[in-house]
Amino acid sequence: MILLIKNGHVINPATETDEVADILAEDGKVVKMEKNIKAKADRVIDAKGCYVMPGFIDLHVHLREPGFEYKETIRTGAMAAARGGVTTICPMPNTKPVIDSPDRVKDLLERARDAAVHILPIGAVTIGQEGNELADIAGMKEAGAVALSEDGKSVMDSLVFRHALKEAAKNKIPMFSHCEDKALVDGGVMNAGAKAEELGLPGITNAVEDVIVARDILMAKETGCRLHLCHCSTADSVVLVEMAKKQGLSVSAEVCP
Repeated sequence: MILLIKNGHVINPATETDEVADILAEDGKVVKMEKNIKAKADRVIDAKGCYVMPGFIDLHVHLREPGFEYKETIRTGAMAAARGGVTTICPMPNTKPVIDSPDRVKDLLERARDAAVHILPIGAVTIGQEGNELADIAGMKEAGAVALSEDGKSVMDSLVFRHALKEAAKNKIPMFSHCEDKALVDGGVMNAGAKAEELGLPGITNAVEDVIVARDILMAKETGCRLHLCHCSTADSVVLVEMAKKQGLSVSAEVCP
């Protein structure tokens, strides 16, 4: 099939393209990009007034399959991603059972074989996400996992987490950290501040996040592991990430939409 996309504003970071141009694709592959392409095509799309970009990658999604299909399935999550222009997604491992072994990574990929987008699994750091015993990190990477995460919780045992970071660095696979010191939550139900006081509700201070952000950055520095901080929400998280980058550490971060 030959597809011609006309008059779109093409943005492609890989080629530093930022201009109005036409795109010609054959059998799903771009073969030409320039102004005013003259070619016969099976389908022509007039993209005037629209942006044309490479498919987006979402590093942090929850497909909930297996175990929680009433919330989301691989099929519905993949379709939603495709509808939004996202062509690759990385699902977190907090399913039931947890994606914490090579076999479960393979099972997820088999379930996703006919999905509307590319699916790259993230494996759990510890068995069952219990925070006690490391999962088979090398085996999960070989099976197709692209990162590790205990998303939904932090690995609170710092020694266990250091072993995980060392193993991740050894296998050249990044660690995605959910930064939350459970002990510091102390029964809090909303962000600490004037509104919590007005409502008479126990608050959660920013230190709950910041303490683990600082810990994980320092431990990633010590072990040489690539670190990605999930859904950051505090000003000091930004400061800490900036400090890490100034030191040349391989640290990145994300925020919620």
